[in-house]
Amino acid sequence: MGTRVLGASKAWALGVVDVGLIVLSHCENPAKNEAIDFLEKIFLGEINAKIPVTGFIGAYHILTRYLKVEKEQAKTELLKTLELRHPSLISDVSVDHAITALKNAVRFKVEGWDGYLISLADSLGASIIYTIDRKLARVKHLSIVIPISRRTLQEYYQWIEEKLKDRCHTKI
Repeated sequence: MGTRVLGASKAWALGVVDVGLIVLSHCENPAKNEAIDFLEKIFLGEINAKIPVTGFIGAYHILTRYLKVEKEQAKTELLKTLELRHPSLISDVSVDHAITALKNAVRFKVEGWDGYLISLADSLGASIIYTIDRKLARVKHLSIVIPISRRTLQEYYQWIEEKLKDRCHTKI
């Protein structure tokens, strides 16, 4: 179905939110405001999407390990969202989802987490995955929607590049 950038109109088809958008909305970075706006639209019912709570565990890992956010800060920020206990947050990860996730990862040549998102979307009858990962476009039966503007995403990737450079230089 291809990759799209989310426009101003409301999205009504059911979607599943990838971990990258959770990360972007929970730490200081050039895409934070757009990511927060996107999640806010879900919480206000303007976008019909489910957010796997397992994504918050993955986000904690990415925030603390790769982006070097302090553990206490990452925990505090992620808990602010989780403790809303919003109905869009879903917590079911069954053995069947894990099995299908691994099969999807191989079939579509994607990471295991992406295989899980495909499995979850299929089981929920969702037709969209909201992500910042263009690799998911190879999954032809789902629409991949990137709710962050191209310009902001470019700024984010430059920011990441600089952050990783700084990390490498501090290790030397």
